[in-house]
Amino acid sequence: MKSLLVVPLLLFTLCSVHAQQNENEPTTKNNDALKTYVIERVIPGAGDLTAEQLKGISQASCAVLDEMGPTIEWQHSYVTGDKVYCVYKAENKALIEEHATKGNFPANSISEVATTISPETARQ
Repeated sequence: MKSLLVVPLLLFTLCSVHAQQNENEPTTKNNDALKTYVIERVIPGAGDLTAEQLKGISQASCAVLDEMGPTIEWQHSYVTGDKVYCVYKAENKALIEEHATKGNFPANSISEVATTISPETARQ
């Protein structure tokens, strides 16, 4: 069962590395047009995956992102016991669904972020 989980979760980590690398490269993308989404992925045992497994999953995800072009970006993910929460930027929800389908990993819930708050919000 764990082997079925390896590919999806590894995709998440590698894309994070990919996104960090892209932050250091000049770009002509208009990221202002992209919306922010939070994706919940139910992956039993996700928190037990090794760094190497996470790297492999990330590599696979980033390969799909490279194929899809500049209208979708993976920002980062949070790995918990049985779920992974990913933050993406994309033109629309359909691109996130397409990415999950092409990568063969779950996207149990996809929510567009309306706004962001933090402790700084209380001080404003």
